[in-house]
Amino acid sequence: MGQRRLKHLTVGSGEAARRIAILRRAGKAPGLFWLGGFRSDMVGTKAEALDEWAGETGHASTRFDYSGHGQSDGAFADGTISRWLDEAEAVFDAVTKGPQILIGSSMGGWIALLLAKRLLERDAADRLAGMVLLAPAFDMTKDLMWDSMSAGDKRRIRKAGFLAEPSAYSDEPDIITLALIEDGKQHLFGKRPIEAGCPVHVIQGMADPDVPWTHATKLMERLAFDDAVLTLVRDGDHRLSRPEDIERLLRAVDGLVAS
Repeated sequence: MGQRRLKHLTVGSGEAARRIAILRRAGKAPGLFWLGGFRSDMVGTKAEALDEWAGETGHASTRFDYSGHGQSDGAFADGTISRWLDEAEAVFDAVTKGPQILIGSSMGGWIALLLAKRLLERDAADRLAGMVLLAPAFDMTKDLMWDSMSAGDKRRIRKAGFLAEPSAYSDEPDIITLALIEDGKQHLFGKRPIEAGCPVHVIQGMADPDVPWTHATKLMERLAFDDAVLTLVRDGDHRLSRPEDIERLLRAVDGLVAS
């Protein structure tokens, strides 16, 4: 079915303008809308598998790189949740048509929930066909970053404006900026109920060193308005990119398409 095409979209204006790279495959609804994680890009194992599934089944597929990631413009250190959420919304509005299944991995799970919130606020619930969240790092700037920092690290990030931490997935360290932490405060769901506006399937590895599986159970407690399912993978890690994990992801997507 439809060939995937690379296109670009400029988001923001003036000095804040950045060119966002998008891979789009035309097809039928519901389309798949991929939201990657912190420092990931749109050509990872899960994103490629979803696009291949879309091609085989005739569904539309959209994925993109946040600014400072992959093929998009911008410096990673300039990134904030607000900035990346604005890019996700801009790509969603400019490129997709009809109902979409939001598929978010790690930080992308938080972005997916925030994007759904914006769509509901715009009375655009009909654009949401479902949501699959993989190790969703909602509220991560507080719960998974700031709250886990030592007093010394908090002093250092306040003084220098950033903290460099070793990454398990790259030779380059993760740069956590004070701007990212401060900006994240306005997007925290906290303990409030969360309305997704569509069925939600959460997939969480119990051997995940970055997003504890208990974090996913906290999310399930907050998804009080929607049909929500949690799948715990006892030996699953953070990436959830093994063949058996990919099969589990595709079954979840297929289940939402069929519902």
